[in-house]
Amino acid sequence: MPFIRSTEAQVHEIHGVRFFGYANPASGSKEICAWRGEIPADTAGVAHTITKEEILYLLDGRLRFTLDGEQAELVAGDVLLANPGSTLRVDNESDEPARIWTTTSIGLEAVMADGSRFAPPWAN
Repeated sequence: MPFIRSTEAQVHEIHGVRFFGYANPASGSKEICAWRGEIPADTAGVAHTITKEEILYLLDGRLRFTLDGEQAELVAGDVLLANPGSTLRVDNESDEPARIWTTTSIGLEAVMADGSRFAPPWAN
């Protein structure tokens, strides 16, 4: 289906973050996934290594990104480009929630610090 209403997003929650899946195989996408993440205030992220490239666009708020050990604080309108094999962590250290839009290829997995793999349903 080429038109996806906001009320039709698939909602998932993990590590205190809500993910709203819009484009993925379940919605008819053949190659690309896209979702919105809502990160509450004072939320510590979980480091994970990504298997596909991700482009993260900060819709509103302020977030601290750690990518392969390098940190940057981004604000609304800023973008992070994360290549496959990068280790990523996203923290909301502010007292306000933040929203982020992410795109990637179908089949993304997150490899956790203990070696376990997670295939997010909003990207598969």
